[in-house]
Amino acid sequence: MEFEHVLVVGAGQMGGGIAQVVAASGRRVSLHDAAPGAVERGIDAIRKSLTKLAEKGGEDPDEVLSRIAPADDLVAADLMIEAIVENADVKRAIFGRADEVLPATAVLASNTSSIPITLLAAATSRPERVIGMHFFNPVPVLKLVEVIRGLETSDETTAAISALARDLGKTPAEARDLPGFVSNRILMPFINEAAYVLLEGVADPEAIDTIAKLGFAHPMGPLALADLIGLDTCVAIMEVLHEGLGNPKYAPCPLLRQYVQAGRLGRKSGRGFYTYA
Repeated sequence: MEFEHVLVVGAGQMGGGIAQVVAASGRRVSLHDAAPGAVERGIDAIRKSLTKLAEKGGEDPDEVLSRIAPADDLVAADLMIEAIVENADVKRAIFGRADEVLPATAVLASNTSSIPITLLAAATSRPERVIGMHFFNPVPVLKLVEVIRGLETSDETTAAISALARDLGKTPAEARDLPGFVSNRILMPFINEAAYVLLEGVADPEAIDTIAKLGFAHPMGPLALADLIGLDTCVAIMEVLHEGLGNPKYAPCPLLRQYVQAGRLGRKSGRGFYTYA
């Protein structure tokens, strides 16, 4: 399979980063987001990211951006990579529409961090060509792509997406289609327990994150990482884990739920466990 034209759906932090690395690989990208002004903001963020990388010897920003075109709606392409809100119903609707718009030979991939690929594939007539392609934030920097096979994903599709990940400068790692896959089944309980430590007054956020960074050699503490991911996204992933695995240990900490209810979503809202300018 050749993926010369890639449709990226979602122009936020993840979608913009995915569009950037795909365009930097020499491929043509169509970037779509239903939210007014989202694509323009996404392209502006991509330009800023590319400018920083160019100062360190990266590609010319204008050259990479010339391969990214805004799209008012879904368009025919060789591959769709969906990177929208972590909501199963919304994603299924996108996959159903993509199944109608993209050629029968196209692959439909999701950047979901927790929603079952098999569930998304069931919204299409090509479940063998539906797969998870889970990038990590910030996409231009982090090397991992978690490749998730749905129940009916073909060997050919899996091999092609793994090859694409390598061509993008990433390292693919395959996971089964079970709740949370590998990354979030390990990460979310870590973040959740850090929230409980804060809720119970064991330590303040700075101390919790310092202990994780210096004690475990992590580049970022769990609370700062939750702010980067988005506390609403963390809660959504934990709810998928809790429902899918049926184990109460995956239920979101009440403090996480309270922060989300208060609109304290992390960096994107300006306040989470920490306050941001």
